[in-house]
Amino acid sequence: MDTAGVFPEDHHTSPHSALLGSEFVGWDEATQTATMRFTVRKEMTTWRGGVQGGLVAGYLDDVMGYAYVAATGGEMAPLNLDLTMSLIRLIPEGPLIGKGRVVKAGRKVVFLEAELLSEDGKLMARATSTAIPTPRPSPESTGMV
Repeated sequence: MDTAGVFPEDHHTSPHSALLGSEFVGWDEATQTATMRFTVRKEMTTWRGGVQGGLVAGYLDDVMGYAYVAATGGEMAPLNLDLTMSLIRLIPEGPLIGKGRVVKAGRKVVFLEAELLSEDGKLMARATSTAIPTPRPSPESTGMV
């Protein structure tokens, strides 16, 4: 799948993407769905052996955000007003698949949803988010170069 013009080339330089082990896999224009792969590191887990809940929200937020970024050709990014999630199963260390979708995008509000899946397709967590559309920041514009 050619993601040129859909997904920012500088994604790999984002500090949060490095922390989450994020990798953009693809974009489905017809369903407005982004697919990402994450590598869950041991440092993200609790003594129970699963990802800490707040960090699960980070994975879900990442894939929802990049769905909107892809939908706008890399021009815009969502700024969350809320994020609601359900933790379905304990997420262990290892590979994780994220699916994020733009449900509806208007001039003033964006509705997003996401799922995290094990490699064999088991639902691990899901989320919805309401956000406002903003120009996508760059490392240069934020002074984080």
